[in-house]
Amino acid sequence: MVSKMEHSKKQKRSRRSFTDEFKAGAVRLVLDEGKTVAQVARDLDLTQSAVGGWVKQERAERTGGKTGLTAVEREELARLRKENRSLRMERDLLKKAAVRSTGHCNTMSPGGWQRGTVVHEQTRAIKRGTARAVATVEGR
Repeated sequence: MVSKMEHSKKQKRSRRSFTDEFKAGAVRLVLDEGKTVAQVARDLDLTQSAVGGWVKQERAERTGGKTGLTAVEREELARLRKENRSLRMERDLLKKAAVRSTGHCNTMSPGGWQRGTVVHEQTRAIKRGTARAVATVEGR
């Protein structure tokens, strides 16, 4: 006997790929022939989200980007996001390298940029009363 829970679960569908012609035909049914996304999805055994995404992309293409991103804009956005991610990684790497080489961490405060560890080093040096303290405070 199969429990209700097992019976109601649907088998997970394997990922399918579709040709551009097939997608265009599904989109044409929605945009040109006036069928609903749900109806086309049901008729072609597709998910509504897949058909809806294709329709959204085609509407953006047809309106020149007024209802969404065109294919060219999507490509540019992907390229810019990749470049941004790369630049952030490079910046973080340079920050870490600067801290390791100088022992100072630049921090942003409401008053502007400050060197985070310099003040602490000067205070410690003064408390120790060493010659280094005088050189540090005087900037030597």
